[in-house]
Amino acid sequence: MRSLDFIGIWNWHSDLGHTGDCHRADYFLRWPHYNLPTCVRFHIQQESDIPASSQLYNQICFAIAARHYPPGHRLPSTRQLAMQTGLHRNTISKVYRQLETDGVVEAMAGSGIYVRDQQKPREIRTPSHFRNKVVLDLDQEVRKCVDGLLNAGCTLQQTRELLTREIDWRLRCGARVLVSTPREDIGASLLIAEELQPSLDVPVEVVPMEELENVLDSSRHGTVVTSRYFLQPVEELAKRHGVRAVAVDLNDFRQELNMLKELRAGSCVGLVSISPGILRAAEVILHSMRGNELLLMTATPDVGSRLLALLRAASHVLCDRPSLPLVEHCLRQNRSQLIRMPQVHCAESYLSSATIEQLRKEIGLLVA
Repeated sequence: MRSLDFIGIWNWHSDLGHTGDCHRADYFLRWPHYNLPTCVRFHIQQESDIPASSQLYNQICFAIAARHYPPGHRLPSTRQLAMQTGLHRNTISKVYRQLETDGVVEAMAGSGIYVRDQQKPREIRTPSHFRNKVVLDLDQEVRKCVDGLLNAGCTLQQTRELLTREIDWRLRCGARVLVSTPREDIGASLLIAEELQPSLDVPVEVVPMEELENVLDSSRHGTVVTSRYFLQPVEELAKRHGVRAVAVDLNDFRQELNMLKELRAGSCVGLVSISPGILRAAEVILHSMRGNELLLMTATPDVGSRLLALLRAASHVLCDRPSLPLVEHCLRQNRSQLIRMPQVHCAESYLSSATIEQLRKEIGLLVA
């Protein structure tokens, strides 16, 4: 039976010394395939200062975001997880309740806990590549749609109005993309927007979540893009303003995760990102996997003194693409102060290619 060890990067909404039970995690990583593994195994550091329930919460979130537990999938029972992790079933139930509160899972009475299915992906064929058979198939789908509305009691005029309204709404949603996360971690929005802009043929704007309602009040056009954990409040806001809300998945970061797994004990690792939430989360998740084996330092690239201290101490530095020029500049400027040059690895992409493709479909663009 194959098992997987999980680590990921999320936006952790607490200090590392907090003793609360469940905290929210906002940024997800995904693997490049959707096959469910034979066994998903979670690891709990029992001696950690981080509550065991918080460790489990984050790892379940990662399994869901990585599609090891796809939408609609039934999660392990509290008894199964108790046997695997050694945690009390009441603790696991509390984690599941928090996941349900945060809109990640849904409980079905007498059946179990299931991954929430925001929406089933639609297959959209590209008109420019139609063949005769495909056109005939599409004609048939249109007739079936119209027949379904007529059978439901609609007149032809009502059917026309309903279809026109839906198409118009989708055209409005495709007019622009608003990337939104809380102001305290607007760096995450900037990372998302940087990668969406070259791939979409519509304007991409960054809007702090605190300002999103005012922006939508002024113009009810566009699609709001956010991280999966902010999806629930954003969906409610978007619904009130008649726009679409979509959560994007992150790149799997497989190379970076494997590197962290293989580093020898005692290594010092530096993480540099324009997203403070990712940096806070990395400390929690990496500790869940390696315990105290690694020394972890974090810095945002705009704080020069902290960045320099990190570069002096770390043997390996991982950074996002916007941070790389500042990291390289700091290394050049302070080379004489460094005992050794750290190995710098830049994560080239923040979003998965699949999530960008899906977003293009959602807003009505041709697949690249």
